[in-house]
Amino acid sequence: MTQEGKPKTPKHSQGGTGRSCGLCLFIFLLLAGASAVAVCLIYRPRKPRFAVVGAAIYQLNATSQPIISTSMQFTIVTRNPNRRVSIFYDKLQASVSYRNQQITPAMDLPPLYQEAKSTVALTPLLGSGTVPASAEVVNGLMMDEAYGVVALRVVLLGKLRWKAGAIKTVKYGVYVKCDVWVDLKKGAVGPVPLLGAPPCKVDI
Repeated sequence: MTQEGKPKTPKHSQGGTGRSCGLCLFIFLLLAGASAVAVCLIYRPRKPRFAVVGAAIYQLNATSQPIISTSMQFTIVTRNPNRRVSIFYDKLQASVSYRNQQITPAMDLPPLYQEAKSTVALTPLLGSGTVPASAEVVNGLMMDEAYGVVALRVVLLGKLRWKAGAIKTVKYGVYVKCDVWVDLKKGAVGPVPLLGAPPCKVDI
């Protein structure tokens, strides 16, 4: 039995609230995307440049067992070529590979902010004792050490975003590959000459 004449209380629809939240999220993503596109169209940010300029080998020994002992340090220089755009790096990791096999654990690097037209040097110490390796890698390293030249690849992985004024782009994945050839005699410890270190390949 209903009471006539009593005003009915309006009911708020949960569906309407959900649609409002979805609309707000869509507008936010649209504005973020528009800001990123504006940075790209107006400033045309260029990729950073990387190069290895120094190396020190403290331990790089292969045994008859499939094991390699590694401890090495590289000086990696990164250049921001943009005149008005700075770069933020995040979740950077560095490692070393030999013959397409990683021979050092990935090392986390601190976040990095690089101003426009600036150069920053990174000097990660890579390696931690012994790591398992295939027989091909062990035999190849023993032969290269006997010859006196070892080809290594320094790898950087992480995220970057460009910043122009108050506008930041979304995060992009960055993959840096630096091929180097070091003059390494068996038993040598410390800084070693670089016989070849072309500019690193940078993929965004």
